Amino acid sequence: MTATERDAVEAFRRDVVEPSMKALVIIDFWAEWCGPCKALSPVLEKVAADYADKGVVLAKIDTDKNQFIAAQFQIKSIPTVYAMFQGQLVADLTSARTESQLKAMLDQILKQLPVAGEAAEVEAEIEPLIAMGEEILAEGDGERALAVFDQIAEVAPDHPAVLSGRVRALVAANRTDEADAALAALPAELAKLPEIERAKSALELARDAKPVDDLAGLAAEVAANPDNLDKRFELAGGQMAAGDRDAAADSLLGIIAADRDWNEGAARQQLLKLFDVVGLEDPWVSAQRRRLSAILFG
Repeated sequence: MTATERDAVEAFRRDVVEPSMKALVIIDFWAEWCGPCKALSPVLEKVAADYADKGVVLAKIDTDKNQFIAAQFQIKSIPTVYAMFQGQLVADLTSARTESQLKAMLDQILKQLPVAGEAAEVEAEIEPLIAMGEEILAEGDGERALAVFDQIAEVAPDHPAVLSGRVRALVAANRTDEADAALAALPAELAKLPEIERAKSALELARDAKPVDDLAGLAAEVAANPDNLDKRFELAGGQMAAGDRDAAADSLLGIIAADRDWNEGAARQQLLKLFDVVGLEDPWVSAQRRRLSAILFG
């Protein structure tokens, strides 16, 4: 092997093989005189840019300047496009000449390989921090939870769970105007996500749940006159404002059992908001849903 060939191998190892240990490397064998290569090049560059956060990178090999490398891959015509992962060729992408074709092939490859893209790395980094923020929020410490979510937002400012947690922390800290402004500033594509809907429910619930000065007195009044659903709904709001979700659920379920259509289904709507705020995967919500189903369909 000549010195030039050794340099070419070292450059290939550095620029292609080493990145392929973590990323999916698209190898584009091309040359200046090749018309089809010039037509394909912008397609490859755009797709590689679009898939960068999924762990895809592009490496271009000029076959005229790297004849030894081209020979090792037995390149007989160009453009030739391969995909490499962990030092091994995993696919021949040469037949993909359009953006949609190339993306379809990459999607199939990425489903089968443990490629660690930037998005996955960020997700792994912030996941325990989000869990910590949610735990603090569940304890009712809105200001502390807000500090955690603000810190995560510096790394992942557009992450739906982070945005949701931050808004809900503002609500828990009684900073509802700021929570409202944060929701209003979100782009339309984020505003429709389930995580953001959860934050909206938290804000709506906070505005609907009015604190009651004498909660025990109101509870006694409802107990003495259980058919007064207006008072029972007021009690549910006071219980939610006090953070007593068990008592609030009991009051709302009591209204639904007495008259499921009362006030255009207000009790059921409020209960569903409460479920959304607590988290639909929470065991408490599952238990309350079973109670609701027993009332509605039992």
